Amino acid sequence: MTSITLLWRHRYLLASLVRRDLAARYRGSLLGAAWSLLQPLLLLGVYGFVFGVVYAARWGSPHETRAPFALVLFAGLIVFQLVADVLSRAPLTIVSQPSLVTKVVFPLEILPAVPVGAALVQAGVNLGLLLTALAMTAGLPATALWLPVVLAPLAVLLLGLSWFLAALGVYVRDIGHLMGMVLTAALFLSPVLYPLERVPLPWRHLLLANPLTVPVEAVRAVLLAGEPPAWEALGLYFLVALAGAAGGLAWFHTTRRGFADVL
Repeated sequence: MTSITLLWRHRYLLASLVRRDLAARYRGSLLGAAWSLLQPLLLLGVYGFVFGVVYAARWGSPHETRAPFALVLFAGLIVFQLVADVLSRAPLTIVSQPSLVTKVVFPLEILPAVPVGAALVQAGVNLGLLLTALAMTAGLPATALWLPVVLAPLAVLLLGLSWFLAALGVYVRDIGHLMGMVLTAALFLSPVLYPLERVPLPWRHLLLANPLTVPVEAVRAVLLAGEPPAWEALGLYFLVALAGAAGGLAWFHTTRRGFADVL
């Protein structure tokens, strides 16, 4: 039985763990799950005021878009936050559940999938807010229907990275601290805060190697510019994502036999 089949077989258990994970984030707070909507709403308001009112900024990309600068920025930050949520929490998924490691019958493969599922739910809330704001300002293009196709390769890649980091985090506890620096570098070395076209050509290839670049550009294309994604780049990205998922899963299976001894 492959682990993908195992994830499907235990989909109800996985969904239950994702719900528990989301509930634990806001347990004890007065507003509870409402924070999942209030936080991005607050950020969107701050971006709109600072960049739209104070700086009167324009995106400056050759791709035509009538969307306010704050929404263009927010679209990229949604993708970054999706990645950051998974990579910052993945190293702790096995370490934080030592009692489950000793249970032979428990499918450990689903634990690294939990932060991916939770991050996708939060990204869905953020995207719903973005789509609503776009509908009220610049309008929604028909190409917005491609959004699930655009994000699917990223979800596959994140699953593979989560498997890899979850296993690595058992043996190298410093990996959680390292991810903070990696994510900061990834943010500034991707076209989240600026257009890719602003980067000089000799350096643009460096940004294209960043796993954030293709999905950020594709999300902005289908939501803001009314253009289809760059299919060749997206197809290549999907192949890399499949290879990354297979590699992450292979690493997880190779190292899991030592989890109980280390924990």
